[in-house]
Amino acid sequence: MFEKTTWIRLPRNVVVGHGVLDQTIEAVSELHLTGRPLVVSSPTPHQVAGSRVVAQFEDAGYDPDEVVIEEASFDAVQRVIEYAEESDAGFLLGVGGGKAIDITKMAADDLGLGFVSVPTAASHDGIVSGRGSVPEGDTRHSVAAEPPLAVVADTEVLAEAPWRLTTAGCADIISNYTAVRDYELAHRLKNIPYSEYAGALARMTAEMLVDSADSIKKGLEESAWIVVKALVSSGVAMSIAGSSRPASGAEHLFSHQLDRLVPDGALHGHQVGVGSIMTEYLHSGPKGKWRDVRDALSAIGAPTTAAGLDIDDETVIEALTTAHRIRDRYTILGDGVSEEAAIEAASVTGVI
Repeated sequence: MFEKTTWIRLPRNVVVGHGVLDQTIEAVSELHLTGRPLVVSSPTPHQVAGSRVVAQFEDAGYDPDEVVIEEASFDAVQRVIEYAEESDAGFLLGVGGGKAIDITKMAADDLGLGFVSVPTAASHDGIVSGRGSVPEGDTRHSVAAEPPLAVVADTEVLAEAPWRLTTAGCADIISNYTAVRDYELAHRLKNIPYSEYAGALARMTAEMLVDSADSIKKGLEESAWIVVKALVSSGVAMSIAGSSRPASGAEHLFSHQLDRLVPDGALHGHQVGVGSIMTEYLHSGPKGKWRDVRDALSAIGAPTTAAGLDIDDETVIEALTTAHRIRDRYTILGDGVSEEAAIEAASVTGVI
C-alpha cells in the first residue's frame, strides 16, 4: 500500500507591481491576521519603506509597533522575539533586504506567528523561501522557518535599490542551473527524495533569467519585475521540494566556504554565480553550458571572476577544494575535488 504525505507551504498572496507598497494593508487584511503588527526592518529599508508601512497601519486604525535591527545574527533574532513578546505582537512584517526578512521569518517561526515579506531589494530568493540564513563567527547557518503568508514586492522600490543587490539576486537565480543538476545527481546516486515539479520550476526560473539577461538594465522597473518574479518562483520551488535543494547545490557550498575564508567578502548572490560557472564545468566539461552561465552573469553586470569578487585566486581554489565539508549534502563535489581539478575548472572558465 502506497502511503505518502507531503506538506507544501506557499504564500497565499503575492503582490508584485508598481506602487504596491501602498497595498500592504489590503494584502494583509485578506489573511485574517489579528492583533498588533510588528514591522521589522534595518536602517536604510526603514527609511525607504518601513516607516511607510507603519504609517499605513496607523492610518487604518491598527496600533503598529516597529523595531530596527542593525545586523543579521542570532542575537538579532532573539531581540525581535523578545520585542514581539513585550509588545504583544499578533503578526510580523519583515521590510528590507535579506537581513531583515531572514531575521523576521526566523523570529515569527519561533513565536508561531504569521509573517509577511516586504522586500526592498531583489537580492536573493529568501524573500519567499522557508529558510533563513544567519552568519555566526566564520560560518553561515541556513535555518528552516515558515515561508511568508504574503509577499508585497513594489517594483518601483526594488528598481531604486543599489544595482549590485539586483545583480546578486539575478546571479542567485541563475545558479539554479547547477543546483538542479546536483539535486538530480543526489537523487540518482544517494536516493535522496526528488521532486520533478520543483526541479523543473527551478530550472525554468534560471532559464528565464538567462534568456532575459540582455534586457535586465539598471534603473529599469521592468527589470525589477522580471527578477522578483524569478525570485518568487525559486522560493516556491523550494517549498514544493520541502528543502533548499532546487536552489542550493555545490555553488552554494562554495559560497558558504568563501564566507568562512573571507568574512564580509562579496555578496552571496555574486559568490554563488561565480561558483555556478565552475560547478557547471565540473558537471559537463569544457563543452558544457558554463559559457551560458558566465555570459548571462556578464550581461547583467555580475562578477564572473575571482577578481570581480575581490578575492584572490588561491582562496577560490581553497574554497572549491574544501566546500564539500560545509554540510552533509551530496553534490558534484562528492567527497572533495583535487587541487589540480579545481585549478583546471577555475582556469578554463576564466574565474582565475
